[in-house]
Amino acid sequence: MPSIIVLDTLSPDGLALLDAAAAAGITYDVCTGLSGDALRQALASHDGAICRSGVKITADALAGNHRLKAIVRAGVGTDNIDKDAATRQGIVVMNTPAGNTVSTAEHAFALILALSRNVAAADASLRDHRWDRNKFMGVQLAGKTLGIVGLGRIGQAVAKRARAFDMQVIGYDPFLSPERAAELGIELFETVRGMLPEVDYLTVHTPLTDETRHLVGRPELALLKRGVRLVNCARGGIYDEQALVEGLQSGVIGGVALDVFEKEPCTESPLFGMPNVLVTPHLGASTEEAQSQVAVEGVGLLVDFFSTGTIRHSVNSSAVDPAVLEGVRGFLDLAWRLGLLLAQLDEAQPRSCSIAYRGEVAGRNTKLVTAAFAAGLLESAFDDVNIVNAEMLLRERGIDLVEQSRTDPGAFSSVVAVDLVAGDQVHRAAGTLFGHAMPRLVQLEGHRLEAYLDGILLVFTHQDVPGIIGRVGTAFGAMGVNIGQMTVGRTTPGGDAIGVLNLDQEPSPEAIAAVLACPGIRSAKVVKLPSAGQVPNWLAVSAAGVRAARGPQGAGR
Repeated sequence: MPSIIVLDTLSPDGLALLDAAAAAGITYDVCTGLSGDALRQALASHDGAICRSGVKITADALAGNHRLKAIVRAGVGTDNIDKDAATRQGIVVMNTPAGNTVSTAEHAFALILALSRNVAAADASLRDHRWDRNKFMGVQLAGKTLGIVGLGRIGQAVAKRARAFDMQVIGYDPFLSPERAAELGIELFETVRGMLPEVDYLTVHTPLTDETRHLVGRPELALLKRGVRLVNCARGGIYDEQALVEGLQSGVIGGVALDVFEKEPCTESPLFGMPNVLVTPHLGASTEEAQSQVAVEGVGLLVDFFSTGTIRHSVNSSAVDPAVLEGVRGFLDLAWRLGLLLAQLDEAQPRSCSIAYRGEVAGRNTKLVTAAFAAGLLESAFDDVNIVNAEMLLRERGIDLVEQSRTDPGAFSSVVAVDLVAGDQVHRAAGTLFGHAMPRLVQLEGHRLEAYLDGILLVFTHQDVPGIIGRVGTAFGAMGVNIGQMTVGRTTPGGDAIGVLNLDQEPSPEAIAAVLACPGIRSAKVVKLPSAGQVPNWLAVSAAGVRAARGPQGAGR
């Protein structure tokens, strides 16, 4: 009989569903506030767990656990769960991505309004028996420009509310198509930095990644319009909090409203004592409606998992039959790496993707392979993207994904070829498998070649003239950059050509500049790929996740 542990306070609506699940043989216990050994023992004594953001499920908490099969986060962010540790032990991690959309968007807009009209400061002043009307002069929202970074569900909900207040809405999202942005009434910018000088208000609705950490820091202060107001209901760390202090002190920033902080719980900050600052303790999803929705959705995920083996909204695995998975595992790795490669070749917003299968691979489950490509393409922009949600994330942003297949073989027994339209450019990459698990790049930008799809790559375009390779090697050699492998593709002698170098270390900006200074070189781009044999969590855990889901039918780990 499957047993579930509830680790954080859950809405009564969610507990009622757990009560009803007793008819299906599912039991549950509520044990909140656990940590250390108590948490480890509790997790080891149950088949499933549901939590919010209060408990921290670390690698230590999961150590030696041979029973737990699934963890559900009643909410979006899974930062409090060590997904790598769960993955290694075949534990499926799921979340509830839609339940708190409206509540978070409303809270962000409440902060925008309260910041504009000095609500908190005026309230405190009046409670202190002072009538300071002139001290709290505000500004209206109508006619102001709101910049939104991240135009997923929550960002789009904020935009809808801003338009109702007659605000001009501009935004940045690397995976929102211009056509979809136009439908939403949003002027799309190609970069965040290009958008910053235009905004009167800035709000962020993006995960915290290497790319978004300190998205607004000291360097960006010089770009901001004087008096701009900044709001963050997404993740602490997207704004550099020390830079916010400096911006407020200099007058560049007119106001800051934060619901999230770099370290939480946060009870001490230099921001707390400053004027024009509004702070709340991570209340974005703290509404009765949101907590009810995420609890009901989260419990539903666990009940379905243990009743039928269904896996939905997984952030680390896919509900794929092991036999099917093994048949395409090498191609999943290949397609994922092609997605990672193309995502780094052009910073322009993707508009559409076309993926073509030729040869023996066309007779397999190419739907999974296409999803793996989408996951690679989106990996740097989203938390927890995998082959379950990648295509949905693409289509939500108006990016078309077309799949074609033909079973007759070409130059190789199987080829996966992708065309990516980004901005006004079309980028093409094609790959194949050597053996069962050695991905190779066999075509790039219309040029045939052969290169390893792992490690640090330098992709450079050049004129096909004598001496190019020697100049590049000399430039890198002078900078201490070792070349492990080199391949060149061309169409006609003396025409355009492309080179791919596999490097032993990432070249410095000075080394890239030295290459670009070589006569005949037209462009050079560094691409970072995983090492050979390294696969994403969703691929490593997929088979284990399916076995775990079959626990009620008798299949154990």
